[in-house]
Parts: sequence; structure tokens; C-alpha cells
Amino acid sequence: MARQVQFGRVRALIAVLLLALAVSAAAGLWLYRDYQRFSHAPLGVGTEPVVIDIARGTSFRGVVARLAAVHLDGGVHELYWRALAWQHGARVQAGEYAIEASMTPLTLLEKLRRGEVIQYRFTLVEGWSVHELRLALARDPVLVQTLAAVPEDELMAHLGVRADIDGDSDETRPEGLFLPETYQFTRGTTDAELLKRAHAALVTALNTAWRDRAPDLPLANPYEALVLASIVEKETGLASERPQVAGVFLRRLRLGMRLQTDPSVIYGLGPGFSGSLTRANLEADTPHNTYTRDGLPPTPIALPGREAIQASLHPAPGDALYFVARGDGPGHVFSRTLAEHNRAVADYRRSRRP
Repeated sequence: MARQVQFGRVRALIAVLLLALAVSAAAGLWLYRDYQRFSHAPLGVGTEPVVIDIARGTSFRGVVARLAAVHLDGGVHELYWRALAWQHGARVQAGEYAIEASMTPLTLLEKLRRGEVIQYRFTLVEGWSVHELRLALARDPVLVQTLAAVPEDELMAHLGVRADIDGDSDETRPEGLFLPETYQFTRGTTDAELLKRAHAALVTALNTAWRDRAPDLPLANPYEALVLASIVEKETGLASERPQVAGVFLRRLRLGMRLQTDPSVIYGLGPGFSGSLTRANLEADTPHNTYTRDGLPPTPIALPGREAIQASLHPAPGDALYFVARGDGPGHVFSRTLAEHNRAVADYRRSRRP
């Protein structure tokens, strides 16, 4: 009888254990399925992306808390996030992220692991002066502003860069020393950091173009090429005409003719320019007045782009020494002699009459 009782107890214990195992297995299966559902279910972002900023040094728990604060934690315990991170080896990188529609915890963690932070853009425009560039930098709502109180003649020293361009005799003047491009940057980037990148890009582009230049150009060094490129940039409305315009100025330099380019005169007048170029302006002697002084001006007059630099070092062949804007459309009329040029100027003036 005692054996029967003992056997019954063993059977009952086994039954309890089997039931516990069954419950555990069911619970485990439910947890696994719930975890899989969590991993692949959309986080519920609306049509507009949600932006989160993960500061450097934030713990993983802090990241999950940041997601919970914007209601993107998936409504689950931190354990699921930790399991997902462990399973896929995700290590979160600091930065600003956009969480987009239909993104799942798995795809979000992969984005955080790869550091796919939000990239902003800033475009340096061909033909801008450094003054215009700095005004545009100051208006950018994302860049960290550090240059507002820095005078223009101290800008290069403040950036801690040296214009590594042969022939640059006045390195305190930043005019022309930043390459017009569209630059991507992340939140936290300073205006100074962006300018350093633009300067490095300019040095690389100019020195590369100088090494591949056409032979026998009347330019002593890369800086003179940069000065000429800035004039070509300001004189040319049509990109296709840049090599022709460069050719005119290079032939003038070779013959010892003055360049007589209005944009350099305007640059030399500075803030005092009224907006309408007069004969008195053309006769007002400044270092940049190419009507009163021989050769190239001492510095660039604007930011030349890659095409203007290339044109200045690979001019179009020809014998034109003059050009004037067309009155009946874009572009210029190029002339070989002064008499031809005067007729083209007269045609232009007639076309401008009301």
C-alpha cells in the first residue's frame, strides 16, 4: 500500500513537472513570437520623420528611454531592445537620426549601428565674394556659429590654415580661397570647420588643374590662375563661353594690354559702389582697377568654380581681344579688332534703348 502511495506521488510530481515544462514552453514560444513581432513591426511613425538626437556617451538604456520619450519604444520592455542589439551586434553611434515611416526596431538599430545620421547641406555659390559667403553661413540654422566676431583679414589665421598655393603673396586675404561646392555636414559642425573643408578642396582642385595646364600660359603660378579664374567667373553668364573669355584675357596679358574688366573695378570700389558703373568709377584708381593698372589684380575678386579654373588654364584658341554682352540674348559678341568691338558695343547700346 505504501508503495502505491509513493508511486502515486511520483506520478503526480511528474505530471506537475510536465505541466510546468509545457507552460514554460508555451510561455517561451509566446515570448519568442512576441519578440519576433516586435523586431519586424513598424514603430508607428507618421508621414513625417521623427528626429532623435543621441548625445555622445549615451548608454543603451538612455537610447531606449529617448525612443520611449517620443513614443517609439514599441511599447515593450527594454529587454527586447537589448536582446535585439545582442542578436545583431548593434552598437549605437551618437548623432542625429531621422526615423522614417514603416521603420522597424531591427532597421532602426541597423541605422544606429551604421551611424547614418542626418546630413545637412550648404552650397557655396560660384561668384560669391567672401563677404557674401559669410552672410550665408551666418543665416544657416544648423551650423554652429563661431566666426561672427572674426574680421575678414583675420579669417585665415582663425581657421588655422595656410593657403598652400604658390604665388599667394597676401595670405591674410581670404577672397577666392574656398571652392564653390555643395558640402554635407552633420549637426554640431561649426562654420569654421565647413570653411576649412572648402579651403582644402580649393587647394586640391587648383593645384591639380595647375599641374595639367595648357603650355605657355602667361601666368606665373597657381595663385595668378586663381585670380584670373575669379574674373572669368564674374564675366561669364554662359558656362560654354568660359574658355573663350579666358582666352581673351590671356591674350591681353601676353600682349601687355590692360584687362579692362568691369567686375574687378566694382570689387575695388567695395561698399561705395552705387550699383551703376560710371566713367568716374572706371577712372578711380584702386589696386583692383584693371582700367588704370596693368596685369592681374592683386587678389581674386570672387569664388571661382571648377569650370572657371579649368577654363583659365585651358583657354579656347582664337584671336579675339574684346567681348561685349549681346543685346538680343545671353552670351557675348567676341571681336578681334577695336573697330569690330566698337560696332558690337554700339549694337548693344541700341538694343538697350527703350
